[in-house]
Amino acid sequence: MPVTKFSVPEKYKYLEGFGTYHQSEAVPGANPVAANSPQVPPFRLSTERISGSSFTAPRATNLQTWIYRVHPSPEHGDFTPLSSQPSSLEEELHLTPNALRWHDFPITKGQDWISSQKVITKSGNPRKKEGLAYLMYAASESMAPNTVFYSSDGDYLVIPQAGTLDIQTELGNLLVRQNEIVVIPRGIRYRVDVVGGIARGYICELYQGHFQLPELGPIGSCSLANARDFQIPIAQFSGSISNGIASCEKENWTIVTKFAGKLFSCTQDHTPFDIAAWHGTYYPYKYDLGRFSVIGSISYDHPDPSIFTVLTAPSHREPGTAVCDFAIFPPRWLVMEDTYRPPYYHRNSMSEFAGVIINNQDEESVWNKGGGDGFKPFGATLNGAMVPHGMDKKTHEEARKSDLKPEKAGMEGFMVFLFESERMMGVSWWALEAARKFGGKVPIRAGL
Repeated sequence: MPVTKFSVPEKYKYLEGFGTYHQSEAVPGANPVAANSPQVPPFRLSTERISGSSFTAPRATNLQTWIYRVHPSPEHGDFTPLSSQPSSLEEELHLTPNALRWHDFPITKGQDWISSQKVITKSGNPRKKEGLAYLMYAASESMAPNTVFYSSDGDYLVIPQAGTLDIQTELGNLLVRQNEIVVIPRGIRYRVDVVGGIARGYICELYQGHFQLPELGPIGSCSLANARDFQIPIAQFSGSISNGIASCEKENWTIVTKFAGKLFSCTQDHTPFDIAAWHGTYYPYKYDLGRFSVIGSISYDHPDPSIFTVLTAPSHREPGTAVCDFAIFPPRWLVMEDTYRPPYYHRNSMSEFAGVIINNQDEESVWNKGGGDGFKPFGATLNGAMVPHGMDKKTHEEARKSDLKPEKAGMEGFMVFLFESERMMGVSWWALEAARKFGGKVPIRAGL
């Protein structure tokens, strides 16, 4: 079967289907029938709505979910700024026409999901709901007990590079392992437990719009990422029912939010996971990248790399462009005749940020044996608008002389991913220092 053989077994059950109207009940009968907001919902729950789009958005793009919970969300104290703000969330950004490479990102132990996040590159402004940012995380600890997080700024697309994330969201639980991705929409509250050592990876925080499946055009109605392979959590209720009334115990919780690039927190006297049922189109989801159905040439030449797009966030600036395309390059067969098979040399009006997912985490992995200029397991590249990029000279010459037999590109346990954006991406000083310190290619500051 075309699925990833995970070393960590699945522990949850899911709904399935991207963009589908879903409904789920942790308590049978908790979703009211027909009416979204009855005078008194079942079990005397409170009605709440999470709107991921405007009320009048077209039906195909309207993202709204109704939830039925014990305590309404406004029942908490005032938000105040956290005393310690993670570095690089709101620092000065630097634009450069040079290609950047990070052979590895630094990891600081003793950090959790919130404190380990650092901005690599960013464009736009969450206050204007435009643009996006790419971040890294490297968490060696689970979040503090009775603490949840959510981003008010944008949707999180998370790509684990190593380790497993056990995520408890308001709408249910998700186990996200290496070679899976997860999208947690803006405003959804959740907590993250780290399973088995350090969990590290990449985040695309999308300030503008939401991810969707790309249109397939002449490909037809299937292939690439199929809607049926996306998994959505089922409702989990942290409470009880007594005499037909829902309730939950009093206990202190901390709510942390990222708002306009800064972290704030508040407290409340009940769990945020007191939702007994929900229904709608706005929810977290995950996807096994091993299920991606690759399309390619069976005669000559390369099709454009857009055929590897898993998810896209379209731009309204001009047709066919994207705030962000998320693409992957999994193991696949190459059979093209009389064709230069590596990626051709390229200058692109879009910015390209690429990283790798490598199952073999040791220093002597296959990716590192080709002469020492490859990535270590936790690396990345950034090629800005019109920055030339392509193969090194040795690979280029070998490709021009090779015998063009059918060959498998890539290898099991190794995958390149790509974020492509219409935006010109500014780089944080933290990321520039990380590139310089960890052996990457970076210009001196005066050259920025």
